[in-house]
Amino acid sequence: MALPGLKPDDLMQVGQGTPAANAVVGVLGPGTGLGVSGVIPTADGFVTLGSEGGHVNFAPADEREFAILQFAWKEWSHVSNERLISGPGMEIIYRALALRNGVEAPQRTSPEIITGALEQDDALCLEVLECFSGMLGGAAANLAVTLGAFGGIFIGGGVVPRMKEWFAHSPFRTRFEAKGRFSSYLADIPTYVITTPHPALRGVATILSEHLRGRSGANTLMERIGHMRHELTPAEQRVAKLVLEQPRLVLNEPIAEIARLAEVSQPTVIRFCRSLGFLGLADFKLKFASSLTGAIPVRHSQVRTGDSTHDLSAKVIDNTVSAILKFRDQLDVRSIDRAIELLRKANKVEFYAMGNSRVVALDGQHKFFRFRIPTSAYGDSHLFTLAAGLLKAGDVVIAISNSGRLPELLEAVDAARNAGADVIAITSSGSPLARRASVCLAVDHTEDSTTFLSMISRMLQLLLIDIVSVGISLDAQGGKEIGDADHKRMLISHLDS
Repeated sequence: MALPGLKPDDLMQVGQGTPAANAVVGVLGPGTGLGVSGVIPTADGFVTLGSEGGHVNFAPADEREFAILQFAWKEWSHVSNERLISGPGMEIIYRALALRNGVEAPQRTSPEIITGALEQDDALCLEVLECFSGMLGGAAANLAVTLGAFGGIFIGGGVVPRMKEWFAHSPFRTRFEAKGRFSSYLADIPTYVITTPHPALRGVATILSEHLRGRSGANTLMERIGHMRHELTPAEQRVAKLVLEQPRLVLNEPIAEIARLAEVSQPTVIRFCRSLGFLGLADFKLKFASSLTGAIPVRHSQVRTGDSTHDLSAKVIDNTVSAILKFRDQLDVRSIDRAIELLRKANKVEFYAMGNSRVVALDGQHKFFRFRIPTSAYGDSHLFTLAAGLLKAGDVVIAISNSGRLPELLEAVDAARNAGADVIAITSSGSPLARRASVCLAVDHTEDSTTFLSMISRMLQLLLIDIVSVGISLDAQGGKEIGDADHKRMLISHLDS
């Protein structure tokens, strides 16, 4: 998603062609693998296509490429575009051509092959680059025809930018247009190399801008619903409230579920849509989806061996952004309200956590101390089990666990409930801990904490602590603040000073 944020100086055009306005663009990124995607303009942003197009079968265009394919077949039964049109793929091409040409060649990495071709005038390395760029041109042409990418084809990744100006005169563009009766079709489509050094980080910034833009009022349909809310009937206002608080849910659920969640009849949902000027629910959903600034689906990206520091940094940030945005759309506001209510009235608060979650417990303890709430944090199972037995009615335990299945933690929670205390669980929904709790603040994510160190889940748990802390600092009903104004400003940066 770096494309919307790129400037002309960030690109090198290869060949002719003029981009059509508001048209689809295709993206190819040969690096440690081969990323393939498309970017589709909408009324209020862009939609990226989640794709695994790099794994389509490689199709040779001449005898030399067929010989390379046969070489690869000796090791892999399925040879995809990614297998050959990537950094590791360039090394396969190098070995295949050395065998085909009957020459002994030293082992080289893809950067060394590029250097050998452009700086050392090595004949084999130069042939590898010519072959590689031709293959890439064929893949780019297929993508352009598939998507109708009249906005252009953009080449990113870590391989092609190393070739610099040589790539502009490589076989890439000739192969791109070599499409029989579709040659004239492709001749009008421009092709570019992304030359800016850190496009991944630019993409993360663009994604965040698009997703958060609605917070500053750029989402006109959301604004419209907010402005018209008080002109609607009380029943329609309940539908509007659901739309504003959980837009993704409204887009994905059928009318019966929307009506149930809004506590209205199904005809009321239709009347709400018509009050806004839409023909019905289907028409409303179509327009609403295109107007949402969150239309860009941020996808989890796997960090691979060989990624540059900038790429791995961007992927870690991108994965966290993805989880946070999904988390934002799935927040259970009622549970958060209930947790804040319990904590405001608590005589004392105790955090129980083990392992990586202890960091979150300590953060919560630090914040709640500032609210002048008696608070303790226990990370030892023996200590929090003993502490749970000393609780009484009016006390609150915040139990934090990724899995929600730790026997020691469950035992302590049972003891706390038996003593009359309330329990707020920050854990995965449906877990044993969630079922035992008075309130569950669900943190559901795809991170495998049994195999990997918890990273994303820790960020989401910390976010919940922040959300609850801000909620405690304000009386949601009366607008009253805990503590004096100076103390409040010291506590919470999110509050309006």
